[in-house]
Amino acid sequence: MAVLGIGGLFFRAKDPDRLAAWYREHLNVGAGCVADPGTKPARYSWATEGGPVVFQPFKADTDYWPADRQYMLNLRVRDLDGLIAALTALSIAVITKPEWNDPHVGRFARLHDPEGNPIELWEPPVK
Repeated sequence: MAVLGIGGLFFRAKDPDRLAAWYREHLNVGAGCVADPGTKPARYSWATEGGPVVFQPFKADTDYWPADRQYMLNLRVRDLDGLIAALTALSIAVITKPEWNDPHVGRFARLHDPEGNPIELWEPPVK
């Protein structure tokens, strides 16, 4: 197979520039962002760290995220507690529930971007 991974995520926004800036500022996600500080930022892409990506369709009536949204963005993170603390300090509501966590899968938290799109933060287990 020639497919190597996800090349991008494209979605509609009421104010694309404002939403892109929010993702860059609060989550270090999007064009010009880098996961490894030693990497040179690129104008149109986000340099991520290699690792697992879950690609999973859900039933149309799933209650895993709000019914009025077609997708939920899942971001693989390091130091979930630190990120939650930083987001909370900026008055960004973050939800955690112990039942979302699994020692074999990892820990999870949820928030919404300024346009109401659901974001799941996933910290895989340390191996």
